[in-house]
This record gives sequence, structure tokens and C-alpha cells, in this order.
Amino acid sequence: MPAVTYEHIKTCKQSGARLGIVHTPHGSFETPMFMPVGTKATVKTMSPEELKAMNTKILLGNTYHLWLQPGNDIVKKAGGLHQFMNWDGPILTDSGGFQVFSLSNLRKISEEGVEFRHHTNGSKLFMSPEDSIQIQNDLGSDIIMAFDECPPMPAEYDYVKDSLERTTRWAKRCLKAHQRPDEQALFGIIQGGEYKDLRKQSAQELVELDFPGYAIGGLSVGEPKPVMYEMVKYTEQFMPKDKPRYLMGVGSPDALIECSILGMDMFDCVLPTRIARNGTCMTSKGRLVVKNAQFKDDFRPLDENCDCYTCRHYTRAYLRHLIKADETFGIRLTTYHNLHFLLKLMEDVRQAIREDRLLDFKEAFYEQYGLNVENPKNF
Repeated sequence: MPAVTYEHIKTCKQSGARLGIVHTPHGSFETPMFMPVGTKATVKTMSPEELKAMNTKILLGNTYHLWLQPGNDIVKKAGGLHQFMNWDGPILTDSGGFQVFSLSNLRKISEEGVEFRHHTNGSKLFMSPEDSIQIQNDLGSDIIMAFDECPPMPAEYDYVKDSLERTTRWAKRCLKAHQRPDEQALFGIIQGGEYKDLRKQSAQELVELDFPGYAIGGLSVGEPKPVMYEMVKYTEQFMPKDKPRYLMGVGSPDALIECSILGMDMFDCVLPTRIARNGTCMTSKGRLVVKNAQFKDDFRPLDENCDCYTCRHYTRAYLRHLIKADETFGIRLTTYHNLHFLLKLMEDVRQAIREDRLLDFKEAFYEQYGLNVENPKNF
């Protein structure tokens, strides 16, 4: 048995979305599921206890950043990432491949791997597929990702084709290097940019390698959402029905709903924590920038339809004061709210799938949130 398995519960008759359970060595979680991002072995400003209180089931860690600090050797010595960060639930680590994309001015790609420049001090670094897997084996996460290149979008067809074929070759090397398949599930990452034939090629090549789970990468990198949805819808048909499907880097409310309808199971994004740091909050009636002057004497909660810790105890006026004063407590409160909002949204999505009414839920949510069902704007 692989370390991670997918159990299908039901398919929504109205939308086609699927409800399932992903089983891991550190517990199981229902899908579709949003996964908060803990880049450096912490979700910014949140404690593990707070994350559990808001019903977080799985966290992400960043291989590249943990490799640089504190070092995978330190995490291994601590007993693995779960013990190091005091989190006893499932953890997924990326491969470092996204940094190939995000640090494009600081790296050089070859068949052997990627030469980086350290993002803070400029020193030379090198990561191969084997290095990425070794680091993730040391970290001990439940789900680890194959090392890949995330090409920019748009990119020339020939470049994307060469890139995905190299990604497939790297995927084979990752499988060979993986030392703990009984304890950690290695997922393959489908690439191909905005080219349908390349998405099909990538998916088919990786499915032949029989990974225990698959991700769609190279989306949510600045392309229009209709392009993302088209690529997800097209690629889904080539992904196994009996394994987890992970759409990387997606976290806006509309995209979570749309891509759940398109058959995706797992999502992650830094969006809720990143925007919280400047006072931008997700509410049931749309985006609210709490640091704006209009809230200086507004003593209502952020969202009167929300029962999170922040909304039960604090007002918009107080939150505005904290954010304007650069007080960390304000960032903690807005971060708590945004994460709770997305986790509750996915809980509602799962319940709507159970009751075969996800399209009705989508329409009602969009209307209240202020989005056009046919042409939702970016968050």
C-alpha cells in the first residue's frame, strides 16, 4: 500500500464535483480541502493550536526555504518536521520547483538540476531532483513533490515542450531517489503551460509512472482565470480517478469553488495570509480593507456571518487601529479570520457536494460575495 491513498465518497449530481478522503500516516482529511501554507515550518503568526481550532487538517512546508534554514539535517535530527514544528497532522512539502519559477532572475536550469543564487545573500546553490527528494525524505512530510520546472505563462510552445519533457525525466529520477515510499507519498506534477496537447502529454507520461497522487502545476501564475479553468478542465480527464488531485497555488474563493467543480481535491495558496498583513480581509460580502478610514469608528465584527475568534471578540475599528499602528496582534487577527474563512468555505463546499447542490451554493455565494457567476473577477 502507498503511504497516501484516496477514498472516493460521492460525486455531486448537480456539479460533478467529488467528495473524498485522503488517508496519510498522520491522519485523514476530507476533500476538497484548502491547505494553509507554512513556508518556514510555521503559518505566519499562527500557532499550531490556533490552526487546529479553525479545523486545519493539513499544512504545507517549503523545501527550498527549509533547506536553507535551519537545514534539513537539523529538522531530521529533531525527529522530522512534525516534531520540529509541533504539528501532528499531515504535512505536504513542495519540491523547491516553484523557486525555479519565482527566482527566475537568480537561477540557471540544466539537465542535471538548477543552479540558484541565494535569494538574500547571492551565494551559489544547486538543487537536483535527487537533492530535492533527499531533503524531503529528511523533512519527513507525508506528501512530497517531484522536482519540476514551473515555466512562465505565456511562454513559447517549444520552450514549454522541452521543459515538460525534462520535468518527466526529472520525475523518473525522483522516483528512483525516493527512499521512504512506505512513509511518504511522492506526487508527480503535470505541466504544459496553456497548450492542451502538452498538458495531455505531461499527464499521460506521468500517469505511466504510477505516482500515488498528481498535481497540476504551472497555473495561477498570472494568467486570466478563464485560461486556468480551461486548462484544469482539460487536464482533469487524464488524471486517475482513484488518486488525489492537487491544484497548486490556488486560494481565491471563486477559484476554490470553480476548481472543486472541475474535480480537484487539494489546494494551497499564500493569498489569505499575505493579504491579511496589509489589512485585507475576506468576508461573506466580499473583500474588506479594514485599515481604510471608513472603519475608524465601525464597531461591528469584520464579518457578521462569521463565528471565528476574531469576529467573536474584536471590531473593525480595533483591527484598523492595530494594523495602522503596525501591531503584530492585528496581523494575527486578520490572518486568523482569512484562514478560517477559506477553511469554512471548503467545509460548506463539501456539505453542498453531499447534498448535490454545489451549483446552487456557488450561485448564492457569488451573489452575496459580489461576483458575477458567469464572469467572476479576480479577488
